[in-house]
Amino acid sequence: MSPTADLRPGEGRVAVVTGASRGLGAAIAHRLAQSGARVALTARTLEPDPRYKGSLSEVVASITEEGGRAVAIGADLSKPEDRARIIAEATAQLGPVDILVNNAAVTFMFPFTEFPEKKWRLMVEVQLRAPYELAQLVVPGMIERGEGWILNISSRAGVHPVGPPFPEVHVGPWSVYGMVKAGLDRFSTALAAELSPHGIAVNSLAPWDNVATSGAEAHDLVEGFPLEGPEWVAEAALALCTGDPKALTGRVAYSQPLLAELQRRPAMTTPGKGSQ
Repeated sequence: MSPTADLRPGEGRVAVVTGASRGLGAAIAHRLAQSGARVALTARTLEPDPRYKGSLSEVVASITEEGGRAVAIGADLSKPEDRARIIAEATAQLGPVDILVNNAAVTFMFPFTEFPEKKWRLMVEVQLRAPYELAQLVVPGMIERGEGWILNISSRAGVHPVGPPFPEVHVGPWSVYGMVKAGLDRFSTALAAELSPHGIAVNSLAPWDNVATSGAEAHDLVEGFPLEGPEWVAEAALALCTGDPKALTGRVAYSQPLLAELQRRPAMTTPGKGSQ
């Protein structure tokens, strides 16, 4: 384990992180493993593929080399049968799920009038339906044990643009992306209220500045934008996935402001500069 992970607040917990083959998901999985959690990683890219910047097997190997425990579950979150299999395999290999991090995303950018229905449905399925269904699969066990943590990774694109005039960054094909992220934020706060009597924390978290993942690069969101390293989101995720569910729940949080509020900084630079 990393010598910086001195408190190990995740000790004894089991976490599932979606979209963990690279980028923010990989960074969050590393940080949870450093905290002592046993981590099940899932994404479509199980083995190294020259088309992508990372794979589940590589992230698992890196966590194992640090002394952590992780398993890889190759899956496609757009498929309901895969969503059920993720939780079943994670539970069989590591134990009941205490922490669920819904990070996986698939994103397309088209003008509203030209958005293909198939791609619209895929974005909604992966970024809204999958987090909803995965939460349904793990919450009964969390209720039985009297505690649990659910974290949904969102975006500042979910914040309502203020205008007119509207900021130039919002004058573009952001309608569907903003819609699913706003929906994810609202789901998080609603579920936090519903599950509050059961000791289960539910939060939404987004980077404060852009993160130079391959997904951000593909959508021209790196050059010319303020950037932060993935370790900031990973540290904020750790705080929200191990904090007191009675106090730290129902948040639509942003990495840097949250860490400033909690008087925390990233413990180390975490691997995983890419995107699901």
